[in-house]
Amino acid sequence: MSQLQVPFLAMSLSVVLSIVGTRDGQGSPPNFIVILCDNLGYGDVGCFGSTRHRTPNIDRLAAEGIRLTHFYSSSGVCTPSRASLMTGCYPRRINMHIDSEGGAVLRPVASKGLHPNEVTVAELLRAQGYATACIGKWHLGDQLAFLPTRQGFETFYGIPYSDDMTPRPGRNWPPLPLMENELVVEAPADRDTLTQRYTARAIEFIDANQDHPFFLFLAHAMPGSTAAPFSSESFRGRSDNGPYGDAVEELDWSTGEILKALNRLQLDQKTLIVWTSDNGAPRRDPPQGSNVPLGGWGYTTREGGMRVPCVARWPNKIPVGGSCDELATMMDLLPTFVRLAGGQLPSDRKIDGQDIWPLLRGDPEARTPHEAFYYYHLDQLQAIRNGRWKLYLPLVGKRINLGDQRRPSDAQLFDLHGDPGETFNVAQQYPDVVNRLLMLADIARRELGDGDQVGEHQRPAGHEPRPTAQERIPE
Repeated sequence: MSQLQVPFLAMSLSVVLSIVGTRDGQGSPPNFIVILCDNLGYGDVGCFGSTRHRTPNIDRLAAEGIRLTHFYSSSGVCTPSRASLMTGCYPRRINMHIDSEGGAVLRPVASKGLHPNEVTVAELLRAQGYATACIGKWHLGDQLAFLPTRQGFETFYGIPYSDDMTPRPGRNWPPLPLMENELVVEAPADRDTLTQRYTARAIEFIDANQDHPFFLFLAHAMPGSTAAPFSSESFRGRSDNGPYGDAVEELDWSTGEILKALNRLQLDQKTLIVWTSDNGAPRRDPPQGSNVPLGGWGYTTREGGMRVPCVARWPNKIPVGGSCDELATMMDLLPTFVRLAGGQLPSDRKIDGQDIWPLLRGDPEARTPHEAFYYYHLDQLQAIRNGRWKLYLPLVGKRINLGDQRRPSDAQLFDLHGDPGETFNVAQQYPDVVNRLLMLADIARRELGDGDQVGEHQRPAGHEPRPTAQERIPE
């Protein structure tokens, strides 16, 4: 049986006992903090090889925890990847892989969003008594029914979509709003100070909830998708890589402030931090972000588009200075957090993520729980990974950008352990591997769909009547 079909509630006794054993002496569950950067590349921080950016605080996380070197977002663009983090599902399963107009991400004042019937990681943790906060970029729908406060978060402070979606000629978009819960408090938002303000709000939330478990989703807007990323005056011009580097180094400062707050409140031992990015660095001219040593750029199914830097830290639970090259995904955070918190996954729907706690805690025998990983670009299944092998599928009309430009593509096979840059196509040398991955691709098409083919277990996105842009502009 394919692992994709294995029921997620079936756990061995040893796994159950290992989860129970992760709680502290009083039996209390851990706090969870997810720090999610926007469009930050695999090679943009020191602990993943960067020599251009100073990131001592992120590097400290890695030194005190574990680096996941084969950690994947479920998409090369923002909305789908964030949807997978929230729900533990491939974006295509929950119909968040594409917007209602065929675009890659949700636009301002969109009628589409994450369906209110989906069960988010915030809802599942809140049911376990957790305080929950979303601070930063949401991008899963800006209608009231789709906001974080309707998806399990008690509080929201941030922007509802990408920071680059400001008014343009021919686009009747409102100014970028900064929101507090369900109200617009500033428009246009001052993007220069977002990282500093998000950090201050995150620390306020930690302070207010120091006596009981909390889940903090700190979703930064930087370095973002704009040609010139934003940073506060105190960081502007400090890096050796222009505005992009300034934004990255301010993100590192923010991480350090979170660590200081946890230490001040003596919450280090009680808190699991996961630091990562929603997708790889997109190509800019000239290049600013780096996905080295991976091939390709964000917004694609190349490794540089979907494999992202990831660090996890939980003192005395996760071994220090570790590195894991087993495949793990953003979808895995939901089942891992919920089980560590003592909760259960919903039994009325399919969830693609799996518990990766054995990988995080450094079990020497632990292996990836995924038989296969599927690379979708918008609606199209383009590639599949199994073990060390990645196969780009033969396609008559492969999507090659975020529009609808297509061209024929032959099958290409790469050994990601020996060739992370995807430079040597070995499809002819390993025809048996190609055939095995083609069969796994058929499972994805049947289960999740591909192009116009609907998957057997897809679920609908949410849709709400769309107001005019003028109705969303605050007075």
